[in-house]
Amino acid sequence: MNAFRADLRLAWLLTRGSDRREWWRVGLTAFGAALATGIGLGVVALLSLDGFYSVSFGSGLFDSPSDRRNVSLALGLLLIPVLGFLGQCARIGAVHRDRRLAALRLAGAGPWQVRRIAALESGLACLAGAVVATAAVVPLLPSPATDWAGVVLVAVAVPVLGAGVSAVALRRVVADPLGRVRRVRPVRRPGRLFRTATRLFAATTVVLVLAPVFGSTIAFGQLPVMVLVLAVLISLIAIWLSGASSRQLGEGFAAGTSRPALLIAAERMREDPWSTARTHAALLLVTVVGSGFAGVRQILLADLNSSRRAGTLGERMSYYTTGIDLTAAAILVAFALVLTALAVGTAESLATRRRGLAAQAAAGVPHAVLARALLLETALPLFPAIAVAGLGGTAISFWYGAAVSRYADVPVPYGALLVPVGVYAACVLAAATSLPLLRRSVRPGELRYA
Repeated sequence: MNAFRADLRLAWLLTRGSDRREWWRVGLTAFGAALATGIGLGVVALLSLDGFYSVSFGSGLFDSPSDRRNVSLALGLLLIPVLGFLGQCARIGAVHRDRRLAALRLAGAGPWQVRRIAALESGLACLAGAVVATAAVVPLLPSPATDWAGVVLVAVAVPVLGAGVSAVALRRVVADPLGRVRRVRPVRRPGRLFRTATRLFAATTVVLVLAPVFGSTIAFGQLPVMVLVLAVLISLIAIWLSGASSRQLGEGFAAGTSRPALLIAAERMREDPWSTARTHAALLLVTVVGSGFAGVRQILLADLNSSRRAGTLGERMSYYTTGIDLTAAAILVAFALVLTALAVGTAESLATRRRGLAAQAAAGVPHAVLARALLLETALPLFPAIAVAGLGGTAISFWYGAAVSRYADVPVPYGALLVPVGVYAACVLAAATSLPLLRRSVRPGELRYA
């Protein structure tokens, strides 16, 4: 306990001593924690309501307990991209603090203690964001029905989760006593947990698909569960393809190209192919979900319009469209978060390699070549992964349409094919936001620390 208090005090002192270049990282971390706290408090507020309520907004979507539980589940899923965003902030922060981490190593701190102190720095930023979000959201909660124990739990859990995610993100980072940050044991293939999860979801998918063959019927209420299982499985496959294609493309282009920008990008992809998979994991999941939802939304709206014309709707049309629109808004928020995480991950890659980039610039490599190489590092391995994720999400919507065709006439959801195109373009633009940082990273002054 005394060691933990000493590490916490040291983390606070290091946070207070951060310069202006690091405060943007602290601000982004606090923003992510504030968003996670707001989502958690929203879930607590919905679940604390008991019985039926007449809510003035939402077209009756928040009136019944079952609907509130469904909305709470959708809000809770938003925590996945938020936690991924916090992990990206932790990684880029470790590189900016390399000289301080090296000073801790020279003072006798071990590698794990250095990582723990760096994680506690992120935890303090998360605590600040959680406190601000709690102070802003609590006055808006319904006081008579608010679960105050849940509010306190969220306010405490978010900083703990933030520190935990940071510790996981920094588990492969070690600061040498001479001031160099390096990653130990580069990942050449997916870990055991990833492989186990893929096999588990694949087995579950096979059972669900073969169930009708052996006489088991699929109830209409089971379709969302099956869609979720399929979306996760396709996301895992796309993540694996992102790393595998990065390595194969890197080796192929490195052996057969004479273009400098492509050669630099190929060497980077070949050196650490699975860094792409780690950065794009949440993005690929959102792509699968977004593509599938685009097709399912088209089917649902067509079915609702048919039911309205036939006079068989159980509720007002706005009741259903509000739920669909809220789901679309949640997916857009998740997409904005993963795009921000992609931009932060690209900036982290630049910060990690700033000395090598400065050496390349000093050797005469033009800035335009380095900029094109940076964009190619993102665009090349992301293309096959986004294609698989988008086609997989579209296949889910086609499968969903075939499953519900017994209940209604459904259109062919070709609109889902447009989602991966838009996602890919947005990802390239997000990576391009780090180009201004590239000019700062290639300054000759970085060579002093090589």
